Amino acid sequence: MTTDIRLAFAHPEERASATAPAMPRDRISLRDHVVEAEIGAFQAERGTTQRLRFNIVVEVRPHPEPLQDDVDRILSYDRITEAIAAELSAERVNLLETLSERVAERILAEPQAMRVFVRIEKLDRGPGALGVEIARARAHAPVRAVAEDGAPGAMLHPLVVYLSNEAIAAPGLPAHLDRLQAQGLPVILCVGLPEGALPEARVPAAQRRIDLLAIEQNAWVLAGRDRRCVVVQSRTEIDWAMKQGQMIVWAPSKLVLDAVDGPSASPRNAVALALWLAETLAAERLVVLGGAARPPAGSRVPVAQEPL
Repeated sequence: MTTDIRLAFAHPEERASATAPAMPRDRISLRDHVVEAEIGAFQAERGTTQRLRFNIVVEVRPHPEPLQDDVDRILSYDRITEAIAAELSAERVNLLETLSERVAERILAEPQAMRVFVRIEKLDRGPGALGVEIARARAHAPVRAVAEDGAPGAMLHPLVVYLSNEAIAAPGLPAHLDRLQAQGLPVILCVGLPEGALPEARVPAAQRRIDLLAIEQNAWVLAGRDRRCVVVQSRTEIDWAMKQGQMIVWAPSKLVLDAVDGPSASPRNAVALALWLAETLAAERLVVLGGAARPPAGSRVPVAQEPL
C-alpha cells in the first residue's frame, strides 16, 4: 500500500518505470512545462487565463536502424510541446480530463509512441496544484478517420446556408431545402435573431449570451418547420452529421463561447456569424438566402446571395 501511495504522487516517469512491460521501452519526458491558457467549467474561469503545468512521459518504440545522430529518426521533444499547443489553440475546453485525453491522442498518433503518461495541473486555483493524470497505450488510442485512398482525415466541405426570418417563414421553405440538399453536400443551416424585442443587459458579455440564446430559439423555430432540420451545437455533432450527409441547424452558443479565436462580430450580425462558421469548417461556400445584410468583404470562402 505504501508503494501504491508513493507511486500515486510520483512523477509520471517513475510510474512508467514501475508499470513497464517485461521488455522495457525507451522513454522521453517533458518536465514542468508551464503555459497559460483559458480553461475551466466555472464562470469565474472564463475570460481569464491560468497557469497549467504539464509533465509528460512517452514510451517509444526502439528504432531498428542506427540513429546516426539524426533528429528525424526520433520522436522529438518539440512534438510533445506542439501537441500541447495545438490542443490548447484548437478549442477552449472545460475539463483537464478532456485536455489530457486530446494531448495523449495526438502524441500517440506519432509512429514511435507506444504509451504516454500525461499529468496536467492548475497552479492558480488554490493554495496547491489541482490536476489529473492519465496513462494511455497505442492499442487503446482512437482510430483516426481514413479516406478511401488511404489518406488520413479527408476533410468534408459543407454548404453553409444563412436563412433570414423571411426565409424561415416562407411557404416554399421545403422546396428550398430540397434544392440545397440536391447539391450533394452536407448542409448546415444558420439563422439570426428572431423578430421582436430582446431582453437588454448592461454587461456586454451577458448581452452576448442573451443574443446567442435567442438565435438558438430561432433555430428551434426552423426545426419545427421541417423534420430534416436537426439542431446541433457541438463540433463533434457537426462533424458526425457532415459524415452522414445530414442537414442540420447550428445552435451557436457552445462553439462561439468555447472558441479560442472566436468571431469578432456581434451575434446581432448573424450573417457575419454564419461566415465565421463557414470559414472555421472550410465550407464549400456560404449561401445567404432571403433578405439580409451582405457578409463582410474579404471572406475566405465563396459567398452567394440568393433571393427567395
